[in-house]
Amino acid sequence: MIHRFQINGYNIVLDVNSGAVHVVDSLAFDLLGMFDPYTDKLEDELSPEIAGELSGKYDLQSINETYSELLELHREGQLFSSDDYAGIAEKTVISPLKAMCLHVSHDCNLRCKYCFAGQGGYGGEKQLMSEEVALAAVDFLVKNSGGRRNLEIDFFGGEPLMNFDVIKKTVEYGRSLEKKHNKVFRFTTTTNGVLLSDEIAEYLNREMHNIVLSLDGRREINDLMRPNAGGGGSYDRIVPKYQHFVRLRGDRDYYVRGTYTKNNLDFAEDVLHLSELGFDQVSVEPVVSDPNLPFSIKEEDLPRIFDEYDKLAKTMVELKKQGKGFNFFHFMIDLEQGPCVIKRLRGCGCGNEYAAVDPSGDVYPCHQFVGQDEWKMGNVLTGEYDLKLKERFAKTTVYHKEDCRKCWAKFYCSGGCNANNLQYAGDILKAHNLSCELEKKRIECAIMIKAALAE
Repeated sequence: MIHRFQINGYNIVLDVNSGAVHVVDSLAFDLLGMFDPYTDKLEDELSPEIAGELSGKYDLQSINETYSELLELHREGQLFSSDDYAGIAEKTVISPLKAMCLHVSHDCNLRCKYCFAGQGGYGGEKQLMSEEVALAAVDFLVKNSGGRRNLEIDFFGGEPLMNFDVIKKTVEYGRSLEKKHNKVFRFTTTTNGVLLSDEIAEYLNREMHNIVLSLDGRREINDLMRPNAGGGGSYDRIVPKYQHFVRLRGDRDYYVRGTYTKNNLDFAEDVLHLSELGFDQVSVEPVVSDPNLPFSIKEEDLPRIFDEYDKLAKTMVELKKQGKGFNFFHFMIDLEQGPCVIKRLRGCGCGNEYAAVDPSGDVYPCHQFVGQDEWKMGNVLTGEYDLKLKERFAKTTVYHKEDCRKCWAKFYCSGGCNANNLQYAGDILKAHNLSCELEKKRIECAIMIKAALAE
């Protein structure tokens, strides 16, 4: 399978199964367009019919020479390469648990209008996770991690810093288990920054492997969608704290994570604004929400969004060439090696390698399933764990999702978000089309940036 696309003056051909990327001239691009991208192979000789169709635009000698070059790439396994992954997908089995999202706070001090968690309560009562539940969750992770050595815990909410003491006790407990069980914990916190004091900043910089800082971009955009409990804006209170925090953090991992909606389809301006504020690790992602909500993105918005991604990609190339670049999460792509095969086939590991725990100790496939009783997998206090449901998620590979089988982007998006697929397509094995189209565009932009910077 191949995928051909043109972007910002580049003719690019991706060989899906091998991952090889080719920047080609117009003749090679048009020539490959004469073949079925899904089923064709390059034969030893170019058919007279194809040569004839192209002869009105190119001379016959150039056509044959270009075909010979493409044929050599095909023989080297870099064009129309064979699919060696379907058999691996059929053999996928449940994996030991490696990552857990702890909902230490089902409460929040902001009232973000697009919040999938219902301003922190997840459709239930607002509550904080107890120390008992948090430590039991660490034990649950260790017990179900098998031979995995590196384990991850993300403190999430609501706003997790509203339960800072439990965060500290959980980290301390995890560290106390590392030598005993031959484990290494990596902790992450996602925060809206309201409670980010010097004391908390010092602790997070010392103990957290990664920090996610929530901010949507320009003041007017952020404050429209991320007001505080009284309806006022949050930008002016949060931005100075983030800037100070990032200066202290140095070269350790973090990123500023925003959401764009129908209110700011010119979101490239928000990405660039975050960069201008001094943040060099940025993620601004599309809202995924009920299409009937006024701020929701719809398919009719896609052409404008695609133009905006093109604009952002082109600007990022210019900035990087000037030495002023920054990383944009959705344009970061590894064309040399990339993730392991299993991650390519089933993504984040939702429900299999990854789980979420709510304040009562109930276990769910991921943070977006929390509160949906039919998807409850167990409880950290009782030790219950639904391995049949875990196995079901182990089978959510791109080969088990009919829409993904023939998609050129499948090894990059890994089948998309299972929670979004369920909520907006009705099944964890059905793709959410809007998310798919956005992801494919981002991948094309990411590949173009690599091509441009390689010149």
